[in-house]
Amino acid sequence: MKFGLFYELSTPRPFTTENQRAVIENAIEQTVLADELGFSSVWCVEHHFLEEYSHSSCPDMFLTAVARATRNIRVGFGIGTCVPAMHSPIRWAEKAAFLDLLSNGRVEFGTGRSSTWNELGGFNAVVDDTKRTWDEYCRVIPKMWTEERFSYEGTYFSMPERCVLPKPMQDPHPPLWVAVTAPGTEFDAADRGMGALILSIADVERNVPRIQEYRERIKRCEPVGAFVNDQVAIANWMYCHPDDAFAKQRGEELIATFGYMAGQTVEVSEAYPANNYSALGLLGSLRPDPNAPGEAKKPPASGLCFGDPDALVETISRWQAAGADHLIFMVQAREHLPQADVLESMRLFAREVMPHFSDSGRKVAVGA
Repeated sequence: MKFGLFYELSTPRPFTTENQRAVIENAIEQTVLADELGFSSVWCVEHHFLEEYSHSSCPDMFLTAVARATRNIRVGFGIGTCVPAMHSPIRWAEKAAFLDLLSNGRVEFGTGRSSTWNELGGFNAVVDDTKRTWDEYCRVIPKMWTEERFSYEGTYFSMPERCVLPKPMQDPHPPLWVAVTAPGTEFDAADRGMGALILSIADVERNVPRIQEYRERIKRCEPVGAFVNDQVAIANWMYCHPDDAFAKQRGEELIATFGYMAGQTVEVSEAYPANNYSALGLLGSLRPDPNAPGEAKKPPASGLCFGDPDALVETISRWQAAGADHLIFMVQAREHLPQADVLESMRLFAREVMPHFSDSGRKVAVGA
């Protein structure tokens, strides 16, 4: 089992220079500490126009700053949006390869297609085409990395023969992933030989059949890249404190803050009648019904990592038994926790939780 950090860069109002800069600087400080503590990876999303929820419009720039301030931690695009109105696949191939050189071969390349009408509509993107454009991008980007000269005539992207530069440091190229929010996307990942970056946080047991089916399908895959990246990473939350009850209380506060901001992320499935967007699972276990009586409110998802070290060891052991290779943690929401508390939580986690998992599990590609 490996552990990482996952950043939305959620920013509280007012959007002053000081507030915006503090969020970025605090995240970089957390990542530098994570590198020193032995965390495996750091991931940064790409979002646009999502006020407070995520001000991470340039993940490549954040990851570059992180890469130059660290030595070992892997730097992951979580994700690069594969929508023509937002990015050309050429630019993603160039940016990821450039960062791979700057980081001495530490890039993980996550892909996806966005899920909010606020973002897609802001770029005048064609919502019904996003799954097909994602598929095309996944097939051409690895070839731009591995072929000296590349040309392509496709449905959503074409280019004349060119040498796409630079080439990445990792041989043959960085591992490929896809973000999984809509149920079934993990199977799209498996069929293409890509890692599944599962963002739909839920009870551990609900993910067991998904992970098992992923493992079976990837055995029969036709990889879009030069190798199969057979891995499952679960985006999660973490707050570790010696007082279990206090840690869970603070965790519930983080979830409430996140749920308030995250309503913007389900607009495609709830408001736009597109066949290729099903109801997203990201918020199902995180947003309680505000009108439900206290005893009828759903309890927090059983897989969230809030508690004292013993509680976290128990929860992570269940994720490990479910087949997850990585847990990548969100540790902050809209700067709700003091920075000192976040850093101390990470230190306690590294000191008393991580050693229980340091020698267990199978060898995987990330950080290997």
